[in-house]
Amino acid sequence: MFKIINVLFIFCFLSIASSAQQFRPAKSSEIYRDLKTLKHIPKVLYLAAHPDDENTGLLSWLINEQNVETGYLSLTRGDGGQNLLGTEQGAALGLIRTHELLEARKLDGAQQFFTRAIDFGFSKNTNDTFKQWDADSITADVVWVIRKFRPDVIICRFPPTAAAGHGQHAASAVVAEKAFKLAGDKSAFPNQLKYVDVWQPKRVLWNTFRFGATNTTSESQLKINVGQYDAQLGMGYGELAGLSRSLHKSQGAGTQSVAGIRTEYFSPVLGDVAKLSLFDRVPMNWSDKGIGDIDELIDIVLLSFDYNHPDKSLHGLLMLRKRIAELQDVNLRKDKLAAIDHIILSCTGFMGEVVTNQAEAIAGNSYNFRLNLISRSSEPVILEQVNWINQTDNLNRRVSGDSLLTIERKIQIPTNAALTEPYWLEKPAKNAATFSVANDTLIGLAENESALNVILSLRVGTEKFSLKLPLSFKKTDPVKGDVVEQLRIVPALDLSFKEPVYFARDKEGLSVSLSLKANKNLNYGKVSFKIGNTIIKTFTGINLAENTVTIKDFVIPAEDLAKIKTSQNKLEAVFSSESDEFSKGQVLIQYPHLPSLQYFIPATTWLLKGDVKVLAKKIGYIQGAGDLIPEFLRQAGLQVDILGEADILSQTKLAAYDAIVTGVRVINTEKRIKNWQSALKTYVENGGTIVMQYNTTQDMALQDFGIYPFSISSKRVTEENAPVKFLDPNHKLLNYPNKITAEDFNGWVQERGAYFPDKWDEKYEPLFEMNDTGEEPLKGSTLYAKYGKGNFIYTPLAFFRQLPAGNVGAARLFFNFISAGK
Repeated sequence: MFKIINVLFIFCFLSIASSAQQFRPAKSSEIYRDLKTLKHIPKVLYLAAHPDDENTGLLSWLINEQNVETGYLSLTRGDGGQNLLGTEQGAALGLIRTHELLEARKLDGAQQFFTRAIDFGFSKNTNDTFKQWDADSITADVVWVIRKFRPDVIICRFPPTAAAGHGQHAASAVVAEKAFKLAGDKSAFPNQLKYVDVWQPKRVLWNTFRFGATNTTSESQLKINVGQYDAQLGMGYGELAGLSRSLHKSQGAGTQSVAGIRTEYFSPVLGDVAKLSLFDRVPMNWSDKGIGDIDELIDIVLLSFDYNHPDKSLHGLLMLRKRIAELQDVNLRKDKLAAIDHIILSCTGFMGEVVTNQAEAIAGNSYNFRLNLISRSSEPVILEQVNWINQTDNLNRRVSGDSLLTIERKIQIPTNAALTEPYWLEKPAKNAATFSVANDTLIGLAENESALNVILSLRVGTEKFSLKLPLSFKKTDPVKGDVVEQLRIVPALDLSFKEPVYFARDKEGLSVSLSLKANKNLNYGKVSFKIGNTIIKTFTGINLAENTVTIKDFVIPAEDLAKIKTSQNKLEAVFSSESDEFSKGQVLIQYPHLPSLQYFIPATTWLLKGDVKVLAKKIGYIQGAGDLIPEFLRQAGLQVDILGEADILSQTKLAAYDAIVTGVRVINTEKRIKNWQSALKTYVENGGTIVMQYNTTQDMALQDFGIYPFSISSKRVTEENAPVKFLDPNHKLLNYPNKITAEDFNGWVQERGAYFPDKWDEKYEPLFEMNDTGEEPLKGSTLYAKYGKGNFIYTPLAFFRQLPAGNVGAARLFFNFISAGK
């Protein structure tokens, strides 16, 4: 929705108006706050590495108490983390966290920015980080945001030292310092100067902290009290911060809303040193810039503001708008005009939307839309013109009297309309650490600005306004009521494999399933399966009807599979029909707290061949935070059952399984597991096998979750290619049914593993030794113990990443684990 707490959040540069599908007037309390922000000149940019790194309490205070425009620049979108909501990882998780940040910003009122950096997982120091991130390109992105947003004060969440606790955290401070020095230098990144001017912020500060046992604050530092109660919000800024932070649901970041004043500490980093406030020697208002008459006009509006009748301020606001339009400072004029335009339209009680009853549309097709407009002020809003994308109506029509005006039009979607997807996912990433962005001017944006808008030309009094209303989909949800989302442009056909991995067996044909979603009739089509540029098999004579989803099974003969010589292959599907060719599938993400999110990926799957054996047949799976391993095991031909409490507490049911696998972070997410521990131990004692994946040290349902005691730590191996030493090469788990060698650890992604045990009972046998460069060897990546007749394996190795990525070696090792009882 277009209703945002802080006006500048919408209309400033890098606006997120594309996600907002309606224009809604702000509340009176919000209008009053926006007027106070209009009076203030400074801007603050808060800078860190990831979603949830930001100090939401400070952001809330800056915006609502200090009334200064504030943005949060997160270098990454959190792509490398874990997901407590579902199975999405990588780019999909980054998209979820992007929109969780945007939902949080709607509460605290800050703007949201990003760079092209990808969160590639935990790194231990800046050296590790900059092996992945290109420091120059990330610095260029930060310089771009600084030059566009033009902050006076930059605040870093972290220092460039080990105290940051994460290499990417520390790297954010390193990049901030470099960007501060370069943003005002015309010789730095000169291509940017086609679009922006240089800008030199006043200072950089580090917002020091107390995190656990780490205390970087000092009474000698600049201190500011925040968290004050705000009667217009009905809560303190710390309470608002708790609500905002709790919207990071994929991270399980639910946070207590803490009432009361607290102290924030700041240490100088670069630039002019602040001694009394963040804004020492920074112009605070128009008078400080020698434009006192604008301050006077704003003060008059503030003093006479009527919360019940904000339209009474229109006369003064229209005079103020005329004065702001005369400013010589182009950037200041642009920012403040956008702000006052939203204030004026809000004071009129204006609402506008352009909606259809279809969630998806195809380029070139036409759809029925409704333009709904209303105004509630005594001063009428005149609708002078409507640009409907493919035609223009000159109307000169009054919108007033609190009476809804509806205009219906059939709008054709332009034939060249791009698919609806995030700009940073339109092209394959440059590498595992950097997104590829076709248009550099998009860098910094939280998401794409809408390309499909109905443009209204409005007049209030003698002042003219232009308002973009994105084409939107509107429905009535039985629980939520009205739901308005961006109209999503989709292809005439999208296709995807039903499974992320397939296993090809010697001398057997392979059955693969494709989902084909047709949005128009497609006749005489053919599907080709390719590996690289080599077509493995083509199937013809495929007809698809409009608005249907067809699941088709194709059997690739054994003789065609025999052409494939490598063990790990990416199999691609391409559908061709007449002059059209389609090779992408829709990824649609829908959670109750977010709008529907969409992007497209190539129709590919992993095809595994070679010596991959598994003796287990029936697996019980206890779900944790969410992963794709059950689907992987099913594709390997295993029966996988998701176990509920009744299953786990029944030894008769458990005895039917060759192995039980626990999902990632099960100890953190499944609080009932403390009630199941005794039954699981008995299952092992009677001859069963348990394979437990990694857990974290935070919010554990129980501490003693092993067959014998062990404790987990924060130790990890982040280098995915770190050498692995086999401590007992003759161990059964390394030889049966698959002979495991060093080659099986080739091609791992993101990491070896995390949260390794650091202490364990002598009855456990560690299988491997590994470490990141320059660090002590770690032996806790996999622990094995015999217990009664059965087997217990604890492995924080990152199988949940490797198996969906089609890593054959990881599959062979995991199959040995679940086959331990055979």
